[in-house]
Amino acid sequence: MSSVDKFSRLAALKPARSVPARPAALRAAEEEDALARALGAGVAENHYGEHLAVRNWFSTPEFAEPSPVALELLSRGKDESISRRTRAALADPEKWLFLDTETTGLAGGTGTYAFLIGLAWWDAGGLQIEQLFMRDFAEEHSLLHELAARITERPVLVTFNGKSFDWPLLESRFTMTRSIAAPRLSAHLDLLHPARALWKLRLGSVRLSDLERHVLDAPRLGWRRDDDISSALIPQFYFDYLRGGSAEPLVGVARHNQMDLRGLAALFGKINSLLGAQKNADDEIDSRDLFGLSRFLQRRGEAGRAELTCAQAIDLGLPSEIHPKACRELGFWPSAAATTRKRLRCGTSSPPDRRTPFKRASSWPSTTSAAPKTCTVPLNLRRSPWPSSSKRVPSPETPMRHHARGDSKNASSSASTA
Repeated sequence: MSSVDKFSRLAALKPARSVPARPAALRAAEEEDALARALGAGVAENHYGEHLAVRNWFSTPEFAEPSPVALELLSRGKDESISRRTRAALADPEKWLFLDTETTGLAGGTGTYAFLIGLAWWDAGGLQIEQLFMRDFAEEHSLLHELAARITERPVLVTFNGKSFDWPLLESRFTMTRSIAAPRLSAHLDLLHPARALWKLRLGSVRLSDLERHVLDAPRLGWRRDDDISSALIPQFYFDYLRGGSAEPLVGVARHNQMDLRGLAALFGKINSLLGAQKNADDEIDSRDLFGLSRFLQRRGEAGRAELTCAQAIDLGLPSEIHPKACRELGFWPSAAATTRKRLRCGTSSPPDRRTPFKRASSWPSTTSAAPKTCTVPLNLRRSPWPSSSKRVPSPETPMRHHARGDSKNASSSASTA
């Protein structure tokens, strides 16, 4: 057998898709490590040192195959080249990495540390979660080295407000180490922006906990936040632990981070189903959510689908403060065949005029010509008094506001001439 045949047969044995390596095994923590015992954590080691790691697998939320339509809409932006790269990177969900951090401050900046980094990825139909925890600031290098390895394996980040907070903070921490380079991302999908577009009209607040309660139905998925801690208290809990305080409050911090990761994965599934469905069932969605969806679609260039979704929202019934806006925006998307149907939906069958919100103000026909800045008296009437029985005629030269004064002067000059 020739060497070429041998190599071709060996190449056929390679897997069709590269599988990221499993994280290294953890070492059991020492008995005196109160935090490790409280968290149920093991010790991870690398050449920068060690840190704690907690690993759990959850059957919910279940993996949902990403819709090509949803991925196209989520990746679409102003720069077409970036949109194409993002869309190509999102095509393989095995490269996705959900990320959420807990930090020593909520304002960010170079003095803020991420003491807990939560990571999650799809595995065996469920969600695998790994939480990296540093017991003191000396373990930051070890923590960031482990994070860089995970992102190298799965370079597509999925976050909730991570583009504005989590990832810029981590990039600054990589820079501050001066020894660990920040890994390059293939794509970064931030779900805060589509969530705000879809549900802000109904909920007002689009915090992840509120979305879990009112949109995702978290109890049905198998978790509750009844005893959840406030995000504002998390930095103080960590500083108390560093000063020798109890490790028990940090158990609640770890659980809070775990809930955020599961909620983030479930949120993608919800957005995926909404954007991927060509028509949403009327009994499964609120009319305000449909209107939010129509505005999101319109901004992403899907005018036809946006018009149908907006019409569906109006049919279901919108609150009085939103209904006029929906009618006005529905009129912005022209469709000659559906004009009569739109008018009937919005409560009018008469042709649109200035009071009907179907046309932009710039498209209304002008019924009156613009008034001239000045009105003047004809030249042949300048030196004559106004007849009592005739209507005063504007002159092309003398301003109207000067008529009275001009008439008195003309009258006096006529009398002196006579």
